[in-house]
Amino acid sequence: MTEAAIIQQLTDTLPDVQVVPGDGAFFLFVGPERMFPFATIVTSDAHDQASDLDREGVFRLNVGVSRETFRRLFPEEATWDFTARDRLMPHPVYGGMHWVCVLSPSAATFETTMRPLLAEAYELAAGRQARHAAAE
Repeated sequence: MTEAAIIQQLTDTLPDVQVVPGDGAFFLFVGPERMFPFATIVTSDAHDQASDLDREGVFRLNVGVSRETFRRLFPEEATWDFTARDRLMPHPVYGGMHWVCVLSPSAATFETTMRPLLAEAYELAAGRQARHAAAE
């Protein structure tokens, strides 16, 4: 899949997704307040060099999941090849904050692995958004 195809899928299927382009990245938020992204797509090494994203056709889809989901996916420490394509792994920088990633996911990986994680991340962000709005 391409970055554009992933963004299109998310904006077509999840309500009120806001996409904000940045320096070599796209930040995906719930709602116009843009409190904290639930996912990002990084297309260059501007933010870190762990995944060697300056290779042709390589990008990283990053998703913030719950602590429980992160621990279920990665129950023990492991060594990761952060340059490997189409493989779910902890984010090379933000794994400690329960972010997961995959480089250039295939359509199958996007549908079976990433779509449920994106849905969870979206719901977590929507919940934060609702709590913030209720507190105002």
